[in-house]
Amino acid sequence: MTWTEAQSYCRAHHTDLASVRNMTENQKVQAAGGYYNLVWIGLFRDSWKWSDGSTSSFSFWKNGQPDNNGNETCVAADFSQSGAWEDWSCDMERAFICYGPVVPVTKKVLKVKFENKKNLDLNDPAVMEAMLKQLKQKLRAQGLDDNIKLSWRKQADGKVFHKEDKKTNKRRRKREEL
Repeated sequence: MTWTEAQSYCRAHHTDLASVRNMTENQKVQAAGGYYNLVWIGLFRDSWKWSDGSTSSFSFWKNGQPDNNGNETCVAADFSQSGAWEDWSCDMERAFICYGPVVPVTKKVLKVKFENKKNLDLNDPAVMEAMLKQLKQKLRAQGLDDNIKLSWRKQADGKVFHKEDKKTNKRRRKREEL
């Protein structure tokens, strides 16, 4: 998207284009940038202010920037250069980074029991990945959103799954009956 389209998208779906007010925020933006080299951030030339109207004394310009080469009034972070900023024409199509309110993360640990009728190696990475995929599909079908992240917790021996012996199983059933 162009810088203006990215700004409109961020304002409609999040809060605004990302503002970078210190090196820590710059590193967060860089971490969020994924595999893109150049991404729009919220800085633009109106005496270089942020999309949300605020100003900041922090800057991280690439050497020789800003150069305003042909009316370049919008800023992209260059992740191939540690997130250093470059001014660009606002009509260029780029990836972009938005910011929004912090969404609280809830972490839940669930203990699951599987009946292994096919005698699969449940600790095989491909099997574990397939099970996670199926679990995620079932949770989505029950209304959970796409932001859910599932993972397996490894035990001290490095395995996720352990075969339950019959004695333990019998004791557990007795406890459940009480």
